[in-house]
Amino acid sequence: MSVAPSAVAAPPSRFQQFYALTKPRVVQLIVFCALIGMVLAVPGLPNAAQLGHMAVASLGVWLVAGAAAAFNCIVEQGIDAKMKRTAWRPTAKGELSNAQTLLFSAVLCAAGSVLLYVWINPLTMWLTFATFVGYAVVYTVILKPLTPQNIVIGGASGAMPPVLGWAAMTNDVGPEALILFLIIFLWTPPHFWALALYRVEDYRKSGLPMLPVTHGNEFTRLQVFLYTLILLAGCMMPFIYGMSSWIYLVAAVLLSLGFCGYAFALWRNYSDALARKTFRFSLIHLSVLFAALLVDHYVL
Repeated sequence: MSVAPSAVAAPPSRFQQFYALTKPRVVQLIVFCALIGMVLAVPGLPNAAQLGHMAVASLGVWLVAGAAAAFNCIVEQGIDAKMKRTAWRPTAKGELSNAQTLLFSAVLCAAGSVLLYVWINPLTMWLTFATFVGYAVVYTVILKPLTPQNIVIGGASGAMPPVLGWAAMTNDVGPEALILFLIIFLWTPPHFWALALYRVEDYRKSGLPMLPVTHGNEFTRLQVFLYTLILLAGCMMPFIYGMSSWIYLVAAVLLSLGFCGYAFALWRNYSDALARKTFRFSLIHLSVLFAALLVDHYVL
């Protein structure tokens, strides 16, 4: 039976291929966390000038984060091709060459860095560039293929966005920014290991020493649960330090207990479906937690 031309999926355009290299969903979360840092750094409602400053800073962070994601696609091209989750990427499919991807990454990084240096401040530019190097080189090239603790150590790069946002508005890195950094740093291992649990065969085929591959399913489940307990304590820090009030506290307690509940259930009775639910809840946890910080900042 022949297939009508309209039923055949059109190949992605060149723009779509390059856009896919930036890992849009990941970068959106990065920019969201950076924006939270910017907003919390400004007492009260931001004025028009501050809103414009935030917009430019967000664009700069997006450009550099997209550049890091594209560079990651070059380094992990062979690994991506072996994994169902990433085999669709243009570099893995051979739709874009390494030279094209490297040039695209360099242009994004240069544009974002100039934007941040000239229109925001040099501190934010250097912190953002350091984050690029930390993710694209230290984590992707060195740590990821070397140790099952890659996501723990490399998580420092992923925890930087609120610090970048705070620095963009204050030209400083205050304790509040470091508290936000700590929350994401502690959140990253249970979030990522929940994914790795139900994608373990992909990681085994890729040759990467992810924790479920090197230490097994049960050990990883225990680590996920223990990290959610530590994360619960870390999520109390904004209230303890005085940068938030009861609105955030209630949200943080409920969300963190929910994450602990999923992790405990996963530890005691594993299934791929529950691992997926735990991973998805981790995304809800971080997004709603930071949204609660934002609401708390303006309401009280």
